[in-house]
Amino acid sequence: MELFLQNFANIDSLVKIWPLLVQGLSLTLLLSLVSLPLGLLAGLTVAVTYSFGNTFSRRLIIVMIDLLRSFPALVLLILIYYSLPFFGISLPGFAAVVLALVINNTGYYGEIFRAGIESVPRSQHEAAAALGFGRGRAMVYLILPQAVRRVVAPLASNSLELVKMTSLASLVALPELLRSARVAQEQTYNPTPLTAAAVIFFVMLWPFSRWVSQMEKKALKERA
Repeated sequence: MELFLQNFANIDSLVKIWPLLVQGLSLTLLLSLVSLPLGLLAGLTVAVTYSFGNTFSRRLIIVMIDLLRSFPALVLLILIYYSLPFFGISLPGFAAVVLALVINNTGYYGEIFRAGIESVPRSQHEAAAALGFGRGRAMVYLILPQAVRRVVAPLASNSLELVKMTSLASLVALPELLRSARVAQEQTYNPTPLTAAAVIFFVMLWPFSRWVSQMEKKALKERA
């Protein structure tokens, strides 16, 4: 047990590298705070566009959603950061990571919002028309509020995954939490920083994960 603590819970190593972990946590939170709202907005835009589109445009949107969901965020990041310079477009690491996360999650959020909008009974649309609401006003004031309430759980679950995906930033040498822990490990010759990073991720995401679980259980009960 003592040997385990020396290697994976070494207090001296933790004290030395704590500033690195704080720096990494700050960048992880910043990536999340920028990527999440942009991904949600892009997904919502895709879903609303689908709702107002004709048969042809809807098929195109479905194909786009499927393509975005099929591409791993890691592949998108590689293409964005390492391939775009050949076309004269060079993005800083932070922007490349945000763009990759947003593009990847646009497909997921778009499909979630689309399912939510389509789950609203047709009678609600008819009621809005009877009250003199145009399609746009009906969508904003009547349809979307109901749709979002129906898909809060999957939206939250996907947001949780997005936060975990910020670790991809290490691929472009951004000092997010996981990369900072690896750098600290190299400096201390001890895996304690990796243990600390894992604990930080757990403490940060576990309450959110429990909330998502409760939301999913609530949604299942309502459907039953």
